Amino acid sequence: MIGVYGGTFDPVHYGHLRTALEVMENLALRAVHFVPCRVPPHRRQPHFSARQRCRFLQLALADTPGFVLDTRELERPGPSFMVDTLASLRQEIGREPLCLILGLDAFLGLPGWHRWQRLFDLAHIVVMDRPGYQPDWPPPLVDWVERLGTAETQELQRLPSGRIHFTRVTRLEISATLIRQCLRRGRDPRYLLPDPVLDLIKRSYATESKHD
Repeated sequence: MIGVYGGTFDPVHYGHLRTALEVMENLALRAVHFVPCRVPPHRRQPHFSARQRCRFLQLALADTPGFVLDTRELERPGPSFMVDTLASLRQEIGREPLCLILGLDAFLGLPGWHRWQRLFDLAHIVVMDRPGYQPDWPPPLVDWVERLGTAETQELQRLPSGRIHFTRVTRLEISATLIRQCLRRGRDPRYLLPDPVLDLIKRSYATESKHD
């Protein structure tokens, strides 16, 4: 089974990397595809360029077997709709089980996504759960969670798509916004993201300062 982890990764940090690793281990995934988006439909444009974000991911993923940089959204024009990404990957892998990895907040907002119901035809939805949190499901999701929810990881491995599974992960209160704020304020965000990524960011900031 393959996992898909989408986002701006602006920049990638340990909050992304640790949760992806735990999901990979929890579900025995053979790979997790990190998919940086080109044009995010639901949020502002990334601070760092597509080229920079790709380089950050290359550095961050290099030492972890099974972590894959997938640039298909950057290569596709227009908004980065996940339904198109999953359809593209589904064509490549046939009927191998595929899962879309989402944080709980993203899952709660799923009814606002482009052609969101089609996602279940293409992949399982794996939701990274918060310990002790009981969400109030929005009306469009209630029926889907009741019908498609499963606690059995074997069922995800047996079927190519169509199930919702909640998995517990270590929640690290790290955000790309926090990292960028630290850099702007002259504070050191070390230990929030991999050192090679931070070193490259600092070099890019230094270069920008020289040209100001």
